[in-house]
Amino acid sequence: MYESLKKYSDKFHLYIFAFDDKSYELLKRLDLEFVTIISLKEFEDEVLLKLKSSRSTGEYCWTCTPSTIKYCIETYSLSSCTYLDADLYFFSNPSVLIDEMKDKSVLITEHRYTPMYEQSATSGIYCVQFMTFKNDKNGMKVLNWWIDACNDWCYARNEDGKFGDQKYLDDWTNRFEGVHVLKNLGGGVAPWNIQQYDLSDNKFKLIFYHFHNYKILEDDKIEFGTYKLNNNDIKILYIPYTKHLKKITKELKLIDKINDYNGIVEKKPFHWKDSLRVLKRKTKGTYNVFTRKELLGQ
Repeated sequence: MYESLKKYSDKFHLYIFAFDDKSYELLKRLDLEFVTIISLKEFEDEVLLKLKSSRSTGEYCWTCTPSTIKYCIETYSLSSCTYLDADLYFFSNPSVLIDEMKDKSVLITEHRYTPMYEQSATSGIYCVQFMTFKNDKNGMKVLNWWIDACNDWCYARNEDGKFGDQKYLDDWTNRFEGVHVLKNLGGGVAPWNIQQYDLSDNKFKLIFYHFHNYKILEDDKIEFGTYKLNNNDIKILYIPYTKHLKKITKELKLIDKINDYNGIVEKKPFHWKDSLRVLKRKTKGTYNVFTRKELLGQ
């Protein structure tokens, strides 16, 4: 994500929150340009530390999302701050998305689900992936409300119209003033809506793609999730991304020969229904598992 952003813009500063010591140490050693690395020791306050033991690792990360934004705004005296998911990848300068806000204080992006993948009722209308908050009255009002809500309840389950940190966004355009919903279709392209777009159309300008559920498996295999992708999507999006990750992996091994930062998903024990599941996904066109050789010819 960082390298793709740097390719298209030199007018940014990225604040990376390292949620484990290994990542923090590596990121510090990389000494990346336009980047500040923040450890949990620097970031966590008493409120978050009290909540930590009652939530899973994923739930705790979600809980911390709005607090990371406020931490950056206050600690570094920022006029605005844009939250980015780590699995975003930029294909052009995202400044056009932030410029679209104009005088509004908060920018949010819709999931824009393809009808067959509609999940708004459970996962939310909006996606916590690319969000901007200005350091003004309206922006901080929304952010502080979101922090309190996530501290109070943020779990990986549906309950009373809530889910994680995300369902809270559903009514922001009615609850608060100054909230802008992104209109540019080039921002927020993701596996759950890619079926609506023709990436080969020169009239369509892709800003970023969300590589949700991209997994590196054992046996030198890679999975792109369970949504329907066509050959063009794989060629334009997934092959370049896979090549870039391979390049970064080689570079990291020169720095750290012991640890593996790919997060390889271990193979699950065989179940008699596995073959049926694979057949069902192949029939639907959602079996997105490939070997590196199939993808890269290597």
